[in-house]
Amino acid sequence: MLKVIPLGGLGEIGLNTMVIELDRYILVVDAGLMFPDDYMPGIDLVIPDFQYLKENADRVKSVILTHGHEDHIGAMPFFLKEFSVPVFGTNFTLELLKEKLKEHDLLDQTDLRKIMPGDVNRFGPFKVEFISVNHSIVDGVGLAIDTPEGMLIHSGDFKIDPTPVAGQFTDLRRFAHFGERGVLALFSDSTNAEKEGSTISEKDVRLTLENIIRTCQGRLIVATFASNISRIRQVIELAAKFDRKVVFNGRSMITNVGIAREQGFLSIPDGMEISDRKIDRVPEQRVTVITTGSQGEPMSALTRMARGEHKSIKIKKGDTIILSSRFIPGNEKAITSVINSLYRRGANVVYEKISEIHTSGHAKRDELKHMLHLVRPKYFIPIHGEYRHLVQHAGLALDTGVPRENILIAEDGDVISFENHKMRLEETVHAGRTLIDGKGVGDIGETVLRDRRRLSEHGMVIVVLTVDEQTGETIHGPEIISRGFVFEDLRGDILEDAKSIVLELLDGLDRSTIEWHEVGLDIQKRLKRFFYKVIERRPLIVPVIIPI
Repeated sequence: MLKVIPLGGLGEIGLNTMVIELDRYILVVDAGLMFPDDYMPGIDLVIPDFQYLKENADRVKSVILTHGHEDHIGAMPFFLKEFSVPVFGTNFTLELLKEKLKEHDLLDQTDLRKIMPGDVNRFGPFKVEFISVNHSIVDGVGLAIDTPEGMLIHSGDFKIDPTPVAGQFTDLRRFAHFGERGVLALFSDSTNAEKEGSTISEKDVRLTLENIIRTCQGRLIVATFASNISRIRQVIELAAKFDRKVVFNGRSMITNVGIAREQGFLSIPDGMEISDRKIDRVPEQRVTVITTGSQGEPMSALTRMARGEHKSIKIKKGDTIILSSRFIPGNEKAITSVINSLYRRGANVVYEKISEIHTSGHAKRDELKHMLHLVRPKYFIPIHGEYRHLVQHAGLALDTGVPRENILIAEDGDVISFENHKMRLEETVHAGRTLIDGKGVGDIGETVLRDRRRLSEHGMVIVVLTVDEQTGETIHGPEIISRGFVFEDLRGDILEDAKSIVLELLDGLDRSTIEWHEVGLDIQKRLKRFFYKVIERRPLIVPVIIPI
């Protein structure tokens, strides 16, 4: 029986990981991460829970990466610590992965195998053809997976751009070829399934950028995703057209530009690039800075410029800043804070809400319909999106003629099986999330997160008590210490009242049968009620009872 099991990416943006298995062979497509939500204080990264794969480790044979975005390759270092299998991807994708593997000391022990669009590789019972797709990162591919049950098409992340800057088209001819042969199931990107029309071309963004640069009298600073090589290429070409020097700033920007140059995706004329240390030696109207920080990341180059903390680039009146990216949901406050700070320093700021200086890398509704018409799948499963995106994409499939009973809105952990060319939903497998905090992998659970949220919202109260282990008598305390709860000089009466509650509890104890753990729980319970009654706050209460 052929099984397809999403372990991430269905019902959320990020964590994209799909398992395709038949007999004794498991093929994994992508292993992505997502960045933590606001309710996960202190968490650095979120990756899929690989429990199901660990339970079937002897069957996990290969990994295919569709492209190099974090939500598709970000979990690979953690995956490769568990599974020593070959990893297949295009040149640029694997070069980005290499940088991650270096950080985790995994590069020398990982088997990386480069493929190209048009290649056909055998993976156990599967034959996979890699299909070129256009996206907001170069070298992306979709997959045509030939199985004994029929052809599976995985679109990868894609859009249909008739005039791509880097020359990488979505190979519609190849998708149509498989549609004519017959496709058992299509798994397709749903990110923009709510958005009408078609995605604007990178060439249209170029016209907007060119108009801004033409009228810019001072320094130009363009912030974009470091992975968006097509956008970076356009800025470089426009800088050359208007006789400007180029400065690359931000670690990931410098790294990715270096990789793109080595792979032939970028070409920079001799003498055009300068370092940020030499920026003051060039007339302001001849300077273009390409930098990271378009999402307002706290430690990014643009954020440091906005705060006046960048060691080389100080924002001043006459500078033009372009945020050439979309506002990713959840980052709006951080981005608008950076924009406001840039304005305060006298800069002119151009961003998505006031100018078309960005285009998505994901297909909108008309393009998704076009893909459905070309592939003509028997079964359709929308992937890569929140649940609302999957529902909208399913509606498009229905409009293009896919029978309602042949459309499946799956979720992480669902086992989608194909037998005798028929699809059905089997039992589910475990498909959770693993939280990364520093070097800790999976050691943070909901209890810890709940305590962290309480600390961030209401602070902490520590009750310190020293007692005689033999007699149970109080030797010292109770001493009450608060952090992030109340300003003690102004509301010290609350803490004094809390101390009285603890003393009253201690006075009522039977000293012959004291269980100090139970006493600590009772202190927590009584103080919790007291603090909420008088101040409507729920601090984290930590009793520290020291028997001596």
